[in-house]
Amino acid sequence: MATMARRLLGLGGDSSLGRVQLAPALRLLYPPRTWSILIGGYLVLALLVPILNLAIPAGSVLHLSDYAVSLGGKILCYATVALAMDLVWGYAGILSLGHGLFFALGGYAMGMYLMRAIGTDGVYGSTLPDFMVFLDWKELPWYWHGSDRFLQQAALVVIAPALLAFVFGWFAFRSRIRGVYFAIITQALTFAFMLLFFRNQTGFGGNNGFTDFKRILGFPLASPRTRAALFALSATLLFAALIGCRLLVRSKFGRVLTAIRDAEDRVRFCGYDPVGFKLFVWTLSAAICGIAGALYVPQVGIINPSEMSPANSVEIAIWVAVGGRGTLLGPVLGAALINGAKSWLTVAAPDLWLYVLGLLFIVVTRWLPKGVLGLFRREEP
Repeated sequence: MATMARRLLGLGGDSSLGRVQLAPALRLLYPPRTWSILIGGYLVLALLVPILNLAIPAGSVLHLSDYAVSLGGKILCYATVALAMDLVWGYAGILSLGHGLFFALGGYAMGMYLMRAIGTDGVYGSTLPDFMVFLDWKELPWYWHGSDRFLQQAALVVIAPALLAFVFGWFAFRSRIRGVYFAIITQALTFAFMLLFFRNQTGFGGNNGFTDFKRILGFPLASPRTRAALFALSATLLFAALIGCRLLVRSKFGRVLTAIRDAEDRVRFCGYDPVGFKLFVWTLSAAICGIAGALYVPQVGIINPSEMSPANSVEIAIWVAVGGRGTLLGPVLGAALINGAKSWLTVAAPDLWLYVLGLLFIVVTRWLPKGVLGLFRREEP
């Protein structure tokens, strides 16, 4: 481990993560035109959308409804998860079918705080969450202690998925499990946690999960201002995660990751231990998913074990493949396109959605190997 730490520090010494100044490093990430699009898109999402929702009268054509803001915030959280997935699959070659688990764990950590923030305004007027009163619980379980403190739960949002990913990855990567075998194991892990959280005895609401949230940090969740602020935070998270991941993959550390993806045995033969590199990026990806899940829950108003469904994790992989694996921007685009189409089709033609999704995946796999983003660019980032 000490040797690996020295190598990691050495890799970062003259890279974009090391001693270089920030401005030149940022100029190397994207060309000026791409920067203009990214910054313009961020300003539209973080500033213009809240203004159109809060300042424009409801009768105006330019007004954005509260539903549109909530839907947009949910899609932004999904796009962040797709970005985290691309970091491990597109650049390290680690196909995960369990990223929905990390997303849900972050959501549950935030949901615990939101349930405690209800106070005595619940159905039963008790300081215990309503589901605990219904199940005749007399006191909070030990792992709920301190869940009424926002900073503690905010830390748990990162620590819970990151710690699980670290422990799982430590054993999996050291055992040199990879490829389809790794994907199957992650899917099994997600399914096991889903069954665990479905049980009422675990103290996480069972099948119904957490819902009926009232406020966050004292601000009512039903308020348009609160929802607009959460939307802006979701846009900021996506933008920050995109820049951070781009910095990582453009560094020497990132080039080692791509070398591991393309020829792991050769990297090991050259003297590098792939375990440390894969474990770091795997844990980082899980932490990003947890933060996205924490912002997702107050915007949709519910979190339950269905978020851990293996089908959800498979869908995350489809977002990445459709958008363009190994591009960072592609998965963001893929998540936005697919979830936007899903929101429309599940209302207009709910029976057709799964067929459309499967057909889209086949078309992209067969004729668009670089994803939708490949239609707009000819070179790799």
